[in-house]
Amino acid sequence: MSMLKGVIRSLAKLSTRDTPDKFRSAGTKLLLSSEETTEVIFLPKGRTFCNSTDLSKNEAEVIKHENKCREAGKTRSNFDFKSYMLQKIKSVNQALDAAVPIREPIKFHEAMRYSLLSEGKRFCPVLCIAACELVGGQESTAMPAACGMEMIHAMCMMHDDLPCMDSDDLRRGKLSHHKVYGENVTVLAGYSLVALAFQYMTTATKGVHPKTMVRAVGELARLIGPEGAAAGQVLDLLCGGKSDTGLDELEYIHRHKTADFAEAAAVVGAMLGGASEEEINRLGKFSKCLGLLFQVVDDILDVTKSSEQLGKTAGKDLLANKLTYPKMIGIDKSKEYAQKLNKEAKEQLVGFDLEKVAPLLAMADFVLNRQK
Repeated sequence: MSMLKGVIRSLAKLSTRDTPDKFRSAGTKLLLSSEETTEVIFLPKGRTFCNSTDLSKNEAEVIKHENKCREAGKTRSNFDFKSYMLQKIKSVNQALDAAVPIREPIKFHEAMRYSLLSEGKRFCPVLCIAACELVGGQESTAMPAACGMEMIHAMCMMHDDLPCMDSDDLRRGKLSHHKVYGENVTVLAGYSLVALAFQYMTTATKGVHPKTMVRAVGELARLIGPEGAAAGQVLDLLCGGKSDTGLDELEYIHRHKTADFAEAAAVVGAMLGGASEEEINRLGKFSKCLGLLFQVVDDILDVTKSSEQLGKTAGKDLLANKLTYPKMIGIDKSKEYAQKLNKEAKEQLVGFDLEKVAPLLAMADFVLNRQK
């Protein structure tokens, strides 16, 4: 066995070791296995006796949901995702600005704010807030955690662009952090943002039980650490240019390097919003698919768009001989896989309130169809 395969096996063991029971099948309220879902969703239209004792509670609830979907199709189609995102991004940007004010040492705090406040999609913060609101929570409850995730995301971008990592001169349409402040300041500012993320999340969140807060912090740390995003980055570096790597390694990288961030956002938001174990479980599965979808589309855009369109260096993965889906299976198959992930993500949202779930359904389509 090659050293590379040994590393992959070790990382895989780490990623599944001591996985809490809450992330396995939990609850029965509306949670169905894939086989059960297939049987129930395609029942004849006439079978609408939802209160019949001949039906299981799960089956009756899903039939009721399908009937409501037929009646409320206009509600979903009329959801204004652009306005929703603009409002949420504005709220997140205001909160980030307040969370990291200019103070002494001024130059260092300016460096922390440079990448943090740069124009971005705010994908994970909005996902965190949307998950919280879906289960009955408030935006204000999730906002400190949402800001903390964006701080961690900013650190990852800053460090990812360093010469010792992916070595990129552009990020979000402007010079990468180390090109402005130097590599030493970039490293220190990144460390500081991670520390501040957990400090701000724990001190600014109001109205959440301490046990729930501790659990949310632990989950966020797990998903960005050596069993999560860091493991994905390590394997990404090890596999660059290797000829004996395949789709399993590529999916491991993307699921940990990118999808774990999305999972952390949705799961933490759901926890802070008071979600049940079953709701946390399903939102975790939804966000895993969503995060992987984001990275698959990112791989496609890297070879189909220009640097001006992307706001970062186009084609850099190809030049660096990095693993990507287009490289492994081609553009067309990559697009098919993206469609599959979009469908799988939406399947996890069956049974949630139609009005409250609209942002997440729209987000799945946005990620699939984004152009930058």
